[in-house]
Amino acid sequence: MRMLRATTFLTLDGVMQAPGGPGEDDEGGFSHGGWSVGSFDDEVGEAMGTFMTPPFDLVLGRKTYDIFSSYWPTAPEEEGSKPLNDATKYVASRGRPRLDWEPSVLLDGDVPEAVRRLKQDDGPELQVHGSGDLLQTLIRHGLVDEFQLLIFPVLVGTGKRLFADGTIPAALELLESRVSPSGVLIGRYRPAGPLTTGSFGA
Repeated sequence: MRMLRATTFLTLDGVMQAPGGPGEDDEGGFSHGGWSVGSFDDEVGEAMGTFMTPPFDLVLGRKTYDIFSSYWPTAPEEEGSKPLNDATKYVASRGRPRLDWEPSVLLDGDVPEAVRRLKQDDGPELQVHGSGDLLQTLIRHGLVDEFQLLIFPVLVGTGKRLFADGTIPAALELLESRVSPSGVLIGRYRPAGPLTTGSFGA
């Protein structure tokens, strides 16, 4: 069975929208695009490089696919470009987009079921980068095996959140953590069953 791992940049207040630059995702009037740039240091780059070291295929939402496909095919010399360009891209979309960044495959219809079937196939691990709407769906259906969360020391107040309203309460187990020189918290987690509650009262 193929593992599905997700990696996401987050602000300290939990926002994952448009970390890479202005105009990346302005939905909802979001005006803070590029919030990760000021704290992106060598250790953050190393964490991303390590994450992408094993052979992998990608599962992406349409918007993230469009952002990636507009850049990575034109930057073959940049670190990280080869594994991204070589990976099979499975794209979740309600429409019928042109998928020119090859190799790419459209996931239409019941996306959770399609991803469940992908996980049961032989092949390299599956990775989700960004893709907020898709990731919300995969989390609700228990399809994410591991999270790499890179939490940047910034606050933006509003925007799309990874663990938004409607997230199913659950426990996570910390597998690894460290802090980069610029203050980015880098943590790897895996689902650890249902949320356990208690009381510190007498």
